[in-house]
Amino acid sequence: MNLDPLYRKALAREPLTCDEALNLYTEAPLGELSAVAWTLRKEFHPDDIVTWQIDRNVNITNVCISGCKFCNFHCKPHQTERAYITTLDQYIQKIDETLALGGDQLLLQGGLHPKLGITFYEDLFRQLKGRYPQIRLHALGAPEVYHIARISGLDIETTLRRLIDAGLDSLPGAGAEILDNDVRRRLSPGKPNADQWIEVMRIAHRLGLATSATMMYGHIETPRQRIEHLIRIRDLQAEKSPDKYGFLAFIPWIFRSSGTQLEKEGVSPTFSPTEYLRIIAISRIVLNNIPNIQASWLTVGKETAQIALHGGANDMGSIMIEEHVVSSAGADNRFDADGIRQAIREAGFIPRLRNQLYEFRDESFLETKQHQKNSVR
Repeated sequence: MNLDPLYRKALAREPLTCDEALNLYTEAPLGELSAVAWTLRKEFHPDDIVTWQIDRNVNITNVCISGCKFCNFHCKPHQTERAYITTLDQYIQKIDETLALGGDQLLLQGGLHPKLGITFYEDLFRQLKGRYPQIRLHALGAPEVYHIARISGLDIETTLRRLIDAGLDSLPGAGAEILDNDVRRRLSPGKPNADQWIEVMRIAHRLGLATSATMMYGHIETPRQRIEHLIRIRDLQAEKSPDKYGFLAFIPWIFRSSGTQLEKEGVSPTFSPTEYLRIIAISRIVLNNIPNIQASWLTVGKETAQIALHGGANDMGSIMIEEHVVSSAGADNRFDADGIRQAIREAGFIPRLRNQLYEFRDESFLETKQHQKNSVR
């Protein structure tokens, strides 16, 4: 197959059709695919900077009724010996620790708790912002917002407006998995469907919220469904007003199966660095209107993430001071601030600390910490 016309179309940043993108994804040599992605990455980011972040992933609750077969973390409402809701004192301890490490954000997620409606989240956000106005709340996700609206008897726009008024700063791309309703019915029978995920994000963009998008691959989906997922995200981004943030980043990550219900059903992926690099490259090519592609070091490891930086990715994500959901299914990679900066340098790039809006942050406190560490030695 002569792929040159598709390469030229991609480099011109013309939207690829599903069949065109699928042909590139499945047929193009990885070197050529990565080279096209690298060229497009340089259009968005002509310098050699790779960004990273310091934040903490705090789970609001582990109670969830979505029934996700890939999640070991959640519990059902009746499992009272396991169920918890994070207390204000626990938040205070976690935020104080985060600030001491230079973090500027909480990634707040929980699940579809059947009894936590809009007033719970409004009260929580206002309490946290009242004590820590400098902390950004990158919170919830489209499925949680849809669920909160439903059990609170509200429409999505009213729910989002109330959450924003209470302190919500940005909306993670969590819960996207694969945006195909047949896949979602098998993976997460109680979770809002693909169209509902899209609708929450559409309204969030209209209201001016900065968001991200994700894809969890490597379970029961087909290659075509992966591409269709990317195109749905690209097409939604194309709807946003030029003066709104929309999707600032896309993060693909591989399904981890250890101990999950999916594994018990015989779904157990074998991680392929080559396949991940193809995912990164085709994401940069298809998502020609989303500026940042993140290398998911947590799920693929340092070395593969470093290579991804040469094939379309420009961001290494957060050091994640705390994370439970993905790690509970077998992801055990770890970074501290020194480690992630060194990994970026080893890959041939310049590390720059960012916030959720991809604005550079002052890093002088990191140099102070390094000086203190060296003095102790």
